[in-house]
Amino acid sequence: MNANTSPPLQPTDVMQDASEILHYNRLGVPLYIHQSYLSRYPQMRALCHWHGDLEWIYILEGEMNFFISGKRVHLKKQDCLMVNTRQMHYGFSANKKECLFSCTIFPAHLITENPLLYNEYVLPVLKNPALEYLHFPAEDPFSGKVSASFARITQLQEQSEAGYELEVIGILCQLWRHILKKEGVLPTSVPGKDGEKTGSDLSVQRSMVSYICQHYEEKLSLDDIARAGNVGRSKCCSVFRRNLGQSPIDFLNHYRLKVSCHLLTTTDMSITQIAFACGFAHLSYYSKLFLRNYGCTPGEYRKTATPQEVI
Repeated sequence: MNANTSPPLQPTDVMQDASEILHYNRLGVPLYIHQSYLSRYPQMRALCHWHGDLEWIYILEGEMNFFISGKRVHLKKQDCLMVNTRQMHYGFSANKKECLFSCTIFPAHLITENPLLYNEYVLPVLKNPALEYLHFPAEDPFSGKVSASFARITQLQEQSEAGYELEVIGILCQLWRHILKKEGVLPTSVPGKDGEKTGSDLSVQRSMVSYICQHYEEKLSLDDIARAGNVGRSKCCSVFRRNLGQSPIDFLNHYRLKVSCHLLTTTDMSITQIAFACGFAHLSYYSKLFLRNYGCTPGEYRKTATPQEVI
């Protein structure tokens, strides 16, 4: 099975709050369905991100680890994972084993725009503070319908026959009805307006990531990043470690590198100009980090690069 080439998500496509601006497969149809190999990512690790859409991961071959708001999930062949809205997340390999996966992203209103049905059956799930994600292991009998649904969605996108999106939406609606039967999906009490406390670690994390995405080209220190979250240096580091599995400076450098990749493949800027535009004070340091993460120099990457996705 070959990975398709749906529109990639670029690291610079973010809102002011650092949430992703998603580019769907077809203009006007809010569906992003894409297959990819984990080896297409530097060090087999995607950049941590978040968005307001629901995201589903279906493992076609191999295995993958997923980080969701500080929690780690191991996925294997035919496993499915639903990442709830507004969760910090990324996929990676802990053992450098290859993984072929399908990623399906869509806004929750695609399930239904009927206000009564949405408020009764969709919104409580999205706002459930105890539901960062749902894992459907292949061996679980309840998961059979889930795996079959995404196997079919993957097939429909590969064929891309006229009107295939209608069948995909129908499958997603049936799937939602199925997962509502799972214990813990619908909260026992009505969640608050935001479903998340202001000042929570996740809220603080988003503020700091947002600051990095808006100011990555500037000279940033750990103090600057911590100040954006209104926390101290120690708290800043612990929040990043817990939610993203890396230090604030590591995330900053990875983000700068991703932006530089975008500039290498979409502009005629010199490598020196790109390094400085992305916030690196020294070309040698940029080149060293690039080689360590991508296994090639910026110049070599510019000649051979293929678009990268975000998961």
